[in-house]
Amino acid sequence: MPRVAIVASHPVQYQAPWFRALAREVDLHVFFCHRQTPDGQAAAGFGRAFDWDVPLLDGYAHDWLANRSPAPGVDRFGGCDTPDVRDRLQAGRFDACIVSGWYLKSYLQAARACWALDIPCLFRGDSQLGGSRLKEMGKFIPYRWFLRRADAHLYVGHANRQYLRHYGVDEARLFHVPHAVDNDRFAAAADDARRSGRAVALRRGWGAETASMVFMFAGKLIPKKRPADFVRALAALGAAGHDVRGVMVGSGPLQSELQVEAERGGARVVFAGFQNQTAMPDYYAAADAVVLPSDRRETWGLVVNEAMACGRPAIVSDAAGCAADLVVAGRTGFTFALGVVDDLAARMLELRQALATDRASMTAAMAERMLRYSIPAAVRGTLAALSAVATPRPAELLPSR
Repeated sequence: MPRVAIVASHPVQYQAPWFRALAREVDLHVFFCHRQTPDGQAAAGFGRAFDWDVPLLDGYAHDWLANRSPAPGVDRFGGCDTPDVRDRLQAGRFDACIVSGWYLKSYLQAARACWALDIPCLFRGDSQLGGSRLKEMGKFIPYRWFLRRADAHLYVGHANRQYLRHYGVDEARLFHVPHAVDNDRFAAAADDARRSGRAVALRRGWGAETASMVFMFAGKLIPKKRPADFVRALAALGAAGHDVRGVMVGSGPLQSELQVEAERGGARVVFAGFQNQTAMPDYYAAADAVVLPSDRRETWGLVVNEAMACGRPAIVSDAAGCAADLVVAGRTGFTFALGVVDDLAARMLELRQALATDRASMTAAMAERMLRYSIPAAVRGTLAALSAVATPRPAELLPSR
């Protein structure tokens, strides 16, 4: 069984299920660079202090690196500075190390340590192309040199794979380790919400009738997610006489502005505020579909995974990272042109018709898609990459326990 390290920024609700599942297949140890606090969550854009209400540290070995940054955080390069990562990797005698990207100083420190210690280094990021042409040109040579040094890349989806190929990463070093959520947990909880009547009660609280079409926005109310496009599309559809409603699940700095926008445009939208992980399946079950209007800074959009695990299709901007992987037009949802509110509104009506015509077929298509974007699929891809690059060390060289 190979001994594998992962260097991650901080405990994240989406990563914990992958860590737990992987720990059943390899001797895994996760090193975190930063201890996130409830106030830190608020500062990260959630708009309120909180702790996640699902277990983030159960089921796998983990430890904390000493973060020497004068301004600790995970939203800037210098927010994680952990020079002791080299000593920790050396002491652990690891067969391979997975580094969770390259946007933090800690990640570069981990990569350099791997190269110095002759530990196979695998990157898992989710970057995609689409920044300014000048910026892309400036990055090309250093990124091409850096990214090609990795022994393997665990790419999360189509846009991320294109990014890596653009910078010259060989096909043989690419392994699909998809972004995923705990599909089974979300599906079971959504089913329970429907059976128990909680989903119906939520809809009634939103003023939605059985025949109403309820679209849901889920995420931080911040500029890159373009929540105003959602509000404006709802206003346009309402003005045209369509029984279409919205619920916005999330909080953030744009909330007051969005409420003014909704009132001015006559959009029928409920602001439900932040909801923690265990509550989210109820909201997906109560809505009919989700909308992700984000710009290209949304390198994936895991709310779409959550929604589809709960049997809910999605309308996604063509700039969001997950669009090419999760959205099959007319089967699991639709894409629309980023920022074009009329196109978004048209796709919302098109999805309403598709659900009325053949909801069962769409539900089956989403279930099939989620098999490819699941924790087991992510583990299979990780094991394939490890098998390609890691040679287990002799037992006498392993650290004592």
